[in-house]
Amino acid sequence: MSNAYGSVNYFEKYAPGKNDLVCEYRVEPKGITLERAAQHIAAESSIGTWTGLATLTQGIIRRLKPKIFFIDKRSGLVRIAYPADLFEKGNMPQVLSSIAGNIFGMDVLKKLRLEDITFPKSIMGSFSGPEFGIGGIRKMTGVKKRPLVGTIVKPKLGLGSREHAKAAYNAWVGGCDIVKDDENLTSQSFNRFDERLKETLKMRDRAESETGEKKMYMINITAETGEMMKRAKKAKKAGNEYAMIDMLTSGFSALQTLRASELGLVIHAHRAGHAAFTRGKHGISMLTIAKIARLIGVDQLHIGTARLGKMEGSPEEVVGIEQEIESGMIKGKGHVLEQDWFGIKPVFAVASGGLYAGAVPKLIRIMGSNIII
Repeated sequence: MSNAYGSVNYFEKYAPGKNDLVCEYRVEPKGITLERAAQHIAAESSIGTWTGLATLTQGIIRRLKPKIFFIDKRSGLVRIAYPADLFEKGNMPQVLSSIAGNIFGMDVLKKLRLEDITFPKSIMGSFSGPEFGIGGIRKMTGVKKRPLVGTIVKPKLGLGSREHAKAAYNAWVGGCDIVKDDENLTSQSFNRFDERLKETLKMRDRAESETGEKKMYMINITAETGEMMKRAKKAKKAGNEYAMIDMLTSGFSALQTLRASELGLVIHAHRAGHAAFTRGKHGISMLTIAKIARLIGVDQLHIGTARLGKMEGSPEEVVGIEQEIESGMIKGKGHVLEQDWFGIKPVFAVASGGLYAGAVPKLIRIMGSNIII
């Protein structure tokens, strides 16, 4: 009878191979050593359980056991390499149920944070990535080098569809490239989706004719997955180029469904709810969420404002997503959202939340020009 917790050992000299999915965790054990805690994490997230198993053969262990290859007692960082065969290709919910599932509730851990993830080519190739990405959006808007500038219609809730459309028009003729729905606005009684889509696109067309500039509307299609797809198709049929989704409250499965539909809509991903698990010492980092979102196929992703706006998020954290990170986990050079990922297109970083004109110069110095402000 094999005890899987004991079968996953620390291989200090192991170098992850091309078919390994590598995770970096920050671990605070409870009542056991850091090395023993790492064994529990590695086994529970792969082939193990709490007791010995007669069905767990040595063949399974040899073929599928993960390898712990880095432990830093000072920082609590642990790196684990998982064989790609543990994961179903093209199935992000299954991947996360493994590496970010039961392990967060283990009694032998005080705190656990999934800090980073590196996917092998074999898994990356099973996802679509962005349909448009930075290059496609720049071509669509005609904005070649500068940051794109947008705004969110406020108040976030309460305006009728025509009032909403008029506010969008004023923003467009005032110089904005993009107008976005608030993440809370979907299809409430005072502002139904169908009517808002029709009225706002009228104002978009008017703004384009008056300014001679391309204008974009990010309408929020967030809903139960079936209804979400109906709204996406309505947006496309009406002549809109964008669909906005609250990707975390909708779920990665819904996000994959939207991307797989190939409707030809730019996917703008809002991260509403992320701080429930990205803020603090227990949960999942925004860096990890950003990598997952890019792999699935968002074209634009909110990443924060480096504390120049109203939302929490240090400059180091935000720049860590948008720009190069000095870490053994990050493969390749350049921005995490723009790295060479075997042909997967780069993602536009979105800085949003409490920004004002005076913050823009500093924001560009910190984050560069490949951003949407």
